[in-house]
Order: sequence, then C-alpha cells, then structure tokens
Amino acid sequence: MTGQSEFAAVAPLVAEHADLERQLADPALHADAGRARRVGRRYAELGQIVAAWESWNQARDDLAAARELAAEDAAFAAEVPDLETAETGAAEKLRRLLIPRDPDDGRDVILEIKAGEGGEESALFAADLLRMYLHYAESKRWKTELLERTESDLGGYKDVQVAVKGSSNDPAEGVWAHLKYEGGVHRVQRVPKTEAQGRIHTSAVGVLVFPEVDEPEEVVIDPNDLKIDVFRSSGPGGQSVNTTDSAVRITHLPTGIVVSMQNEKSQLQNREAGMRVLRARILAAQQEAAEAEASAARRSQVRTVDRSERIRTYNYPENRISDHRTGYKAYNLDAVLDGALEPIVVSAIEADEAARLRALAE
Repeated sequence: MTGQSEFAAVAPLVAEHADLERQLADPALHADAGRARRVGRRYAELGQIVAAWESWNQARDDLAAARELAAEDAAFAAEVPDLETAETGAAEKLRRLLIPRDPDDGRDVILEIKAGEGGEESALFAADLLRMYLHYAESKRWKTELLERTESDLGGYKDVQVAVKGSSNDPAEGVWAHLKYEGGVHRVQRVPKTEAQGRIHTSAVGVLVFPEVDEPEEVVIDPNDLKIDVFRSSGPGGQSVNTTDSAVRITHLPTGIVVSMQNEKSQLQNREAGMRVLRARILAAQQEAAEAEASAARRSQVRTVDRSERIRTYNYPENRISDHRTGYKAYNLDAVLDGALEPIVVSAIEADEAARLRALAE
C-alpha cells in the first residue's frame, strides 16, 4: 500500500484549491476577466488532484479496515485483493495527476498550415488538413475563426491561419493540451489531381501551433518596435480582390517576426488579427528561448522536437495514418481526415506523459 509520505506534496495543493474556491466566490475577482480565467483554470486543474487525493484516501482506509477485520471474518479477507487493486489504481491516478503540467495547456491556440514541398498538390493537402482540424474542433465543441488565408490557383491554401478557442476551464481539456503535438511536417502520399499517369507523389505541409495570449498585457509590445505597412489585398494568381489598401503587414523589429493579414475588408480588423498572431508568435519565441536555456528540464519530449521534423504520414493508397513519434498506426485515414483525430492525439499525450514520468524517476 502506498504511504502518505509519497504524496506529501498534495497538502499545499489542497490548501491552494480551497483558497482559489474562496477567490472564485468573490464578485470582485470577476471584474478582471483575464485573472478570473486564470484562477478558474488553476481551480479546475487542482480540483482533479483533490478528487483523486480523496479517492485514494478512501481506498486506503477501506483496505486497512478490510485487512484488520480479515482475521475475524473470511468475507473481509475475500475483499482484500479487490481493495488492493483499487488502492493501487487510485494511487497511480493521483501520481499521474501530480506530474507537472504544461502551464499553457489551458490556452487557446493559433494554428498555421503552410504548403511546402509539392507545389499545388501540397496546397491542396493543406486544405485537407484545415478541414480535418475544423472537424476535430467541432467534435470537441471548440470554436474556430479563420484569421488569414492565401489560396492557390487550384483551390488549395499556400498559407492559412485559424484561431481555435476552447470551451472548458480544465487544462486537461484545453486546446493547447491537444493541438500542441500537431506542430511539424505532415507528409502525404497519394496520386495528385494534377497527375495524368496515376503515379503516387509525396508532398509535405508544415503545421505551426502557437498558444494564444490570454490578455494583451501578457506580451508587452512597444509601438515604436513595430513597422506597419498597408497594401492592396490580392487573391490567387495576383488577382485583385480589394480596391482599397486594407491589407496590413506588421514587422516586429526586435525579433524580425512578420505577420501579414488581408482576410478582412477593414484595415482595422486586419491589424487586430495581425496583432493577435504577432503576440502568439512572440510568446512562443520567448518560451522556446527559455526552454533552450533549460534544455534538461524541457516540458515535453514530444512537443519540443524540431518543427522541421516529419511527424506524420498520410498514405492514401493504403488508407493508412502513421505518427512517427509515437509509433501510432491505423488504417482509417478517411475517418481521420473527417476529424477522427482523437486517438492519434491521445497517443501523443500518453507518450509525453510517460516521458515526464521517466524524467521524475531519474
């Protein structure tokens, strides 16, 4: 039976949970939406730990009582094996919940899909990936907002950016907690629509995922550090789609990050969308720099792989989907592209969790 000493770290978390509960009951907290959201996320995260702690204590007490009475009553002796299993399971659940969680897990994300090697075929597959993510978000009851897109001549996307907003305060159910594993190179093997002789081609699409900034104050940007250009929007092939200079290009001079927006007809709307993406990219750059300085304590071995690395292959002839980081493989590619992405995401979450457990044991 697991001892209390192993879970000594739980007591301060239980106390913090009680304090957060008091804060949430104070109407003054909710006058600051950003702070209320952060407190709510932390409360939901700790709520799982408190519930698991209580369940383990109950299982532990039940087992101790059964063992004490077993010498006098065979019926209690017969219950001991099942109660031992229950106590072990409750302890394992609590142990996993105590693994340090990525602090960004509860955040919303900005997801960018960029056509790469393969020309028009890559752009067409970028559109397929966008559809997959939109359907997956719908299955999770997340909201999506198309921020920017650059279409190709055949109806694909050279570049498309979408914001994904969650519906739960529980960090384990957060958008970043699930979509952070999608960053990397996605490879497709299929016969392109442009292929006349039926030959299978291999193309690649890059996916970038950024945790979205909750409040603008989180990432302070000096207006003097911005170079803002306005220009006329254009469609595929350079076709003009707007007769006014509504498109916006924002350059953050200290980092060299450039964001262009032309999806909206209003220059103000394009600028606001561009600033959202810029803040997310600056936050990601700051986090990557911090991780590089403390590489031995990186939060996720799955998450921190080189973004240029091929992470997944979509093989159309075999209807096969393969994740090269976790070893996940299934022959339901058609369903995955319709949004059935959860088993693949879960395989990445489990691999990440196992890596963090190993790190704690070292």
